[in-house]
Amino acid sequence: MFGYNGKFLGVDLNTGETKSLEMEEGHLKDFIGGSSLAARLIYDHVKPGMDPLSPENPLVFAVGPFTGTTIPMVSRSAVCGISPLTGIWGEATTGGVFPFRLKAAGYDGIFITGRAEKPVYLYINNGKAEIRDASHLWGKDTYQTHQVLKDELKDRGLSVSCIGQGGENLVKYACVVNDRGRVAGRCGLGALMGSKNLKAVAVTGDVKSDVANKDKIDELTKQVREAISSGLMSLVYREYGTLLYMDMGMLLGDVPARYFSRNVFAAKHVTGQALRQAYTVTSHACYGCPVACGRVVKKVGKDAGEVDGPEFETAVAFGPLCVNYDLDSIVEANHLCNAHGIDTISAGVSIAYAMQLYEQGILDEKKAGMKLEWGDGGAIVKLVEKIIGREGIGELLGEGTRRMAEELGADPTTAAHVKGLEMPMHDARAYTGMAISYATGPRGACHLKGDYYNIDMTGSVPELDIVSGDRFKSEGKAALAAKYQNYRDMYDSLLLCKFSSISLTQIAEILSGITGWDYTPLDINTVGERSINLKRAISNRLGITREDDKLPDVCTAALKEGGTADRSPDMDVLLREYYDYRKWDWATGKPTKEKLLELGLEDAARDLWSD
Repeated sequence: MFGYNGKFLGVDLNTGETKSLEMEEGHLKDFIGGSSLAARLIYDHVKPGMDPLSPENPLVFAVGPFTGTTIPMVSRSAVCGISPLTGIWGEATTGGVFPFRLKAAGYDGIFITGRAEKPVYLYINNGKAEIRDASHLWGKDTYQTHQVLKDELKDRGLSVSCIGQGGENLVKYACVVNDRGRVAGRCGLGALMGSKNLKAVAVTGDVKSDVANKDKIDELTKQVREAISSGLMSLVYREYGTLLYMDMGMLLGDVPARYFSRNVFAAKHVTGQALRQAYTVTSHACYGCPVACGRVVKKVGKDAGEVDGPEFETAVAFGPLCVNYDLDSIVEANHLCNAHGIDTISAGVSIAYAMQLYEQGILDEKKAGMKLEWGDGGAIVKLVEKIIGREGIGELLGEGTRRMAEELGADPTTAAHVKGLEMPMHDARAYTGMAISYATGPRGACHLKGDYYNIDMTGSVPELDIVSGDRFKSEGKAALAAKYQNYRDMYDSLLLCKFSSISLTQIAEILSGITGWDYTPLDINTVGERSINLKRAISNRLGITREDDKLPDVCTAALKEGGTADRSPDMDVLLREYYDYRKWDWATGKPTKEKLLELGLEDAARDLWSD
């Protein structure tokens, strides 16, 4: 199988056994790899009503056929399972060096079940796997864990993916961290890893998977590397990282502030330029990436040292969303999240919600254990620490906004989440394509499975007839957004960074050249559609219906100022058009039996429509 090792590593932590799981060629052709193939493997283990923290919930690490090749921006992997935060399908992707090292260790992924009796880590070297004691690692942060294992194993090229105290303490939005601050951030898969007493996965090796047409891949590599390196956005990302969007986004009304109730704020204090003026900032790239959008910030004073700098989502969540413009506190909160492994988006939204409830008197100082006033950067840092340790009010905040509203008796429409996953930092009022993508995304509110703001900011996918349009228009937008979801989901199958400027036609040519199988752009889009529907079927089996495809009022109510003044997406129009395009059943929220059969998902058709 060109482009693949052809096998996953199966790990049973109950028994301590490991074995090779051979991959079916049909599954690779139909799902390609990454999160899509992970969904195919996890599907048979899904049980209605299952506890996401139970030993039988699989945890899957997966790479794809692009991983390990010369194509730029492909050192990415997916981490998947049933989300401890949402109780439905969960996935997150990450970059760094770990994805390449996992592929070079001899596997296309790792399928982990069970729970170890005591803390362990998994060590994989050139196809050989061992489960080792990790008692000496428990309690260490992610950076410490990386260093201890590198010193202990002394393997050249070793890469480590691990959890910090967030995962150990089962914070519901704990994440999995690899290399230098590269994070599989959303859905709480670090808590799933922690529930298995699995502290880390360490991988190394020099196994190479061949490509079917090396000359073709060499030529395509040259083409796309030159295009990416010389592209204007690559140059700007290299200089300012994702924070380059802060002030532009504010002008468009696309950056939420004061817990989604404002979109006009002092953006100049939290831009990429402001970060460079306040600190010595250098760029950091994932393996094989010519862009280098990551930030490394040099701190001075008593806490002198280098830390990973905040990206856009993080800077907004701990910044304007909390009415906070103190860069020191934003940088520190981000560092704590990376060091101890919790999702910056869910943490920031939960903290902003706490401040909102405090202002309304629903959460008082006695219950919170401290004052929670808007703009208090010190309080934000303290709350992050409390969430990590699940101390005091941090115990509740670590459950996310849905649970916060339930526990505190707040209006549920004020909790900023979709299906339990906190809203990202692109405002649903700014782009109707984003609004419908949030409401229907396979893992909940997700700005990556359908980053439609990129389309309506003059983007396009000509092979799929997806073109820029009126960003406020609801009619005619949902079908385009659904096609774009398919397209973006496919990136997490290949795996390919979403900042890549490779065209869909080039992607099809590259995939064909790697695997030796013929793919057209439409074939690849069908893989994305198949993946979206299978993930939906998983969530349907876990209780999701059409009633869950909605946005909270706090994120859609029209504002009186800014770039979205008096604008609000028409969710009824968007949903009906989306369901019609998807061929999903309006009464139940399930993909129709005919659609599932059309996509070759016979078992899902049987399970969802057995009566």
